Amino acid sequence: MSPARAVLSVLVAVATMLVITGSAVGLFLNPWWVSFEQGRTGATELTGYTPAQVREATDSILHDLVIGPPDFAQAVAGRAVFDERERSHMRDVRGVFLGFGGLVLLGALLLVNARLASRGRDWFRRAMGWGAAVLGVAIVAGGIVSALAFDQAFEVFHELFFPGGSYTFDPATERLVQLFPIAFWEETSLAVGVVILLISGVIAWWGLIRRSAPTAPNETGSS
Repeated sequence: MSPARAVLSVLVAVATMLVITGSAVGLFLNPWWVSFEQGRTGATELTGYTPAQVREATDSILHDLVIGPPDFAQAVAGRAVFDERERSHMRDVRGVFLGFGGLVLLGALLLVNARLASRGRDWFRRAMGWGAAVLGVAIVAGGIVSALAFDQAFEVFHELFFPGGSYTFDPATERLVQLFPIAFWEETSLAVGVVILLISGVIAWWGLIRRSAPTAPNETGSS
């Protein structure tokens, strides 16, 4: 394999990991899943809101997060849901989401162009397969770590992507961690991880295990 092909294969593998992860995250970034999980994890009891108020506030929060503008100025019964620290953190969250979304889009564009350039050659399929396989292993390892110490893993994630001290909130008084308690993130992370594993397994099988059908001999070129 030439150096250029090796570099392109690595880029395809990384792009595959990004697109799989982005697809799985996007699948759960919807009001139906969020409402379901909030019901399971007691957001109504924690906030003191009615189920309708929780749903209305959360739908508005998701709108600000995904579509914008990122005001996060929701109110329930005339009282603001978030204080300024919570709104600031949500704006930081939106910045991380947009940055990640941009990487996923670039990854998707790279995959499309690399597929066209490869003209169906096996190196492209193998590169995608290896990317999916590596991602699957990483998700299993991350799942084991999270099962043993989710709180610590959650803290490390926030330390990597957010300014220190900007993401700690009091669950007794602040709505952000009442609407989205730690159990919400534990269960959502598990669901996202399962979907990533399923997609990665299919692509790894397609790229590394499945064999192409044999090509018929070129009759015009045979003796």
